[in-house]
Amino acid sequence: MPKAKDVKVYKQILEQNKEIQDLLDKIVFDSRHGQIWFDENRMLLMHTNILGFLRKDLFDMLGWERTKHFFIRCGYQAGMRDAEVTSKLRPNLNEAEAFMAGPQMHGIRGMVQVDVNELYLSHDLKEFYADFNWFNSFEAEVHLSEFGASNEPACWMQLGYACGYSSYVMGQTIIYQETHCVAQGDDHCRIIGKPLSEWENSDELIRFMSPDPVSDEIIALQSELNELKKNIYTEAESDYTMFNAVGESLAYRKVCDLLKKASGSKVAVLLQGETGVGKEAFARGIHDSSQRKERPFVAVNCACIPPDLIESELFGVEKGAFTGATQSRMGKFERAHGGTIFLDEVIELSPRAQAALLRMIQEGEYERVGDIRTRQVDVRIVAATNEDLEKAVKDGKFRADLYYRLNIFPVIIPPLRERREDIPLLINHFLRRFENMYGKSLKGLSDKAKNFVMKYDWPGNIRELENLLERATLLTDHQKEIKLDSLFPQHSDPEQKYESFQPNIDDLLTENFSLEQFEKDIISSAMNKCSHNVSEAARMLGISRATLDYRLKKITLS
Repeated sequence: MPKAKDVKVYKQILEQNKEIQDLLDKIVFDSRHGQIWFDENRMLLMHTNILGFLRKDLFDMLGWERTKHFFIRCGYQAGMRDAEVTSKLRPNLNEAEAFMAGPQMHGIRGMVQVDVNELYLSHDLKEFYADFNWFNSFEAEVHLSEFGASNEPACWMQLGYACGYSSYVMGQTIIYQETHCVAQGDDHCRIIGKPLSEWENSDELIRFMSPDPVSDEIIALQSELNELKKNIYTEAESDYTMFNAVGESLAYRKVCDLLKKASGSKVAVLLQGETGVGKEAFARGIHDSSQRKERPFVAVNCACIPPDLIESELFGVEKGAFTGATQSRMGKFERAHGGTIFLDEVIELSPRAQAALLRMIQEGEYERVGDIRTRQVDVRIVAATNEDLEKAVKDGKFRADLYYRLNIFPVIIPPLRERREDIPLLINHFLRRFENMYGKSLKGLSDKAKNFVMKYDWPGNIRELENLLERATLLTDHQKEIKLDSLFPQHSDPEQKYESFQPNIDDLLTENFSLEQFEKDIISSAMNKCSHNVSEAARMLGISRATLDYRLKKITLS
C-alpha cells in the first residue's frame, strides 16, 4: 500500500489533469467509408443491449463460468490494445497522469465513468495500487436487464479491460477485483487493483486471464482434424500447394491447374503478367512438379545482361572468341542440361540471341560464341514477360517464329489486385520470414494497415508487398503492431495519397497519347522524387533496379 501522503499528492495531480482532448483527437468518424477509428484500430458504435443478448446466449450455451471467462478475456484484449496506443500519447506527463488515459478511454467508449479513490504506481519500483469507483456501468445495466439481480459482481468485460490496460502499462500482471457492483444491489461499482503476487487468491484470479479449457479442447480437435486431412489429402488438393507461390483464391487455383497440366510435358511455357506477380516462383513450381525436379533449375533475367553479352551468357563462349575471353566457358543452357531454364524478360533478347534461341528450341542444338562445334542439350524452357509479345512482333522487335514457339502454352499470372483474398496469406508468409530474419516477434498489422493493404492496387504486386513488409518489420519494435506509417514511411498520409492518385485512364487516352512518352514521364517523375536514386525509384515504380537501369538506357538512346 502507498503512503497516505503519496496518495494525496497523486490525487491532487489527477484532479488538475482531466483533459482528454488528446484521446478524442485520435477518434475519427469516417462516415464516407462506414468506419470509426481510434488511432489505427477500427471501432464500432453499437447498442449496449446487443452485448446483453450475447451474454444471455453464451450463458445458455456455455454456462456462467465460461461466459464470465469469455467477457473478461475480451475486455483484457481491448485494454491491451488501448494501452498500446495511449502509452505513446502522453510522453511528457508523469506516470499517474499518463496512466489515466485508460480510465478516461473507459468513459469515452461509453462503458463507465471512472473516479479515483486511490492510485499509486512506480515503474522503477514495480509498485502498483489502484482503487476506483465506477458509475453508470453499462455492463451492470445489461446484466440486470437480462438476468435480474446478481449474487456476485457482473462487470466482467470492464474488469478485464482494467487488467489488460494496467498489465500492459506496468509491464507486469495487474489484477483487479470488483468489490462492489450495482448488479448485486450496491449504489455504485468499485474495483481494487494490485500486482498478481499481492493477491492471496492469485491462482483463482489468473485463471480468468488464461485461455479457456474449452479453447484447448477445440485446438486439440482441430489438430486431429488436420491430421485426418493430411491422411486423406487428395492429389487434386495438393496441386495447389506444389508451387512456390502462396494463395488460395480462385484466380490462383486456375493458374495452378493450367501449370499442373503443362508440368508433366516438355512443352515450352510462356508466363505473362505484370512485374512482381511471382513468375519465377511459378516457374520453379513447374520444374519441381516435373520429372526434371532432380536436375538443375537455372533462372536468367535477360534484362540484366547487356545485349552484346547475352549470347555468350546463354550459350557459352570459346577461348579467344573476343577480347577478354581467356578461357572457354559453358553457358546457362549447358548448366541447365536435363533440367529447366527460366528466361525472364525474354522480350529483351537481342536479334542474334533470338535466332540462336529459336534454333535451340527447334533443333535442340546450339554453338558457343566463337566455336564451330554444334552441341546438343536437353532443356525445358519456361519464358516470361511483363510486356505484350504479340505487339512486339507487330512492331518488329521480336521474331514471329520465336514467339509462336514460345507461345505454345501461354499462362497469364493475375495481378495481386485480382486475387485480394490471397493478400492476408502472403502477409503472414512474408512476416514469418522477416521475423526470423530480424529476430523479432510482431503482432501483425494494425486494423488501419490491414484495411489499407486490402484496398491498395499494388502496382508492384507481390514484390512490392514483400519489400514494404520487410521495411515495416525493420521499423516496428519487437512485440508491436505494424502501423500504416511503417508500411509507407515516406508519405505523411498514405491513405490520402492513395485516394488522391486515381488517374482517369479515359482522360489519358487522347488522340495524341503516346505510351512510350507516358512511360518516360513516369520514370522521369520517379527519378526526380527520389533525387535520382535508381534503387529507390525502382521500388517506387514496383520494378527491379536492373529493369529500371535498362529502361533508363533506352530512354537515353531514344
